[in-house]
Amino acid sequence: MADETQTSIPLIIVPGTGNSGPDHWQSHWERAYARTRRMMQDDWSNPFCADWIEALDHALAEFHEPVLLIGHSAGTMTIIHWAARHTRPVLGALLVAPTDFESEIEGFPSPDIMADAGWAPIPRQRLLFPSIVVASTNDPFVRIDRAEEFARAWGSRFINIGAKGHINVDAGFGPWPEGEQLLKQLLIVQR
Repeated sequence: MADETQTSIPLIIVPGTGNSGPDHWQSHWERAYARTRRMMQDDWSNPFCADWIEALDHALAEFHEPVLLIGHSAGTMTIIHWAARHTRPVLGALLVAPTDFESEIEGFPSPDIMADAGWAPIPRQRLLFPSIVVASTNDPFVRIDRAEEFARAWGSRFINIGAKGHINVDAGFGPWPEGEQLLKQLLIVQR
């Protein structure tokens, strides 16, 4: 878990729809790192991109120094959309299980509805900060080739962790020490 050298850098947790529950790896990390804040939403079930971008920008404004962003699912896409519109200082981002709002996904609204909510098209510009995209070969919300395409466009390091579902509690991810090692890699770069 966290050590003193790592807690000096502020972290912002950016959950996806539903807000990562208490057993989710994001929640474990929020409790483990002293200088961590969670981006909050008024409505975790009906995501509108502009509202989520505004919430992230508000969370970033609480810090008077650069931060590391930790996104999961729609939270990853919130970071990407925010970065396409804003330039607050960010040290890096861990982007886990990006949701492909441009593709047909069973159980999700159509790409047209997601476009109306502001999520599509997905920005493809290079990020101005270091980033790591982590994806699974059997994630129901993004095909692995699409996740890799996003990572290339964003200038992110890409990590395929194999068949690990949506990299959430339902897929067996609680504390997720392997993910924490990736976070530490971003933290080390910033020292």
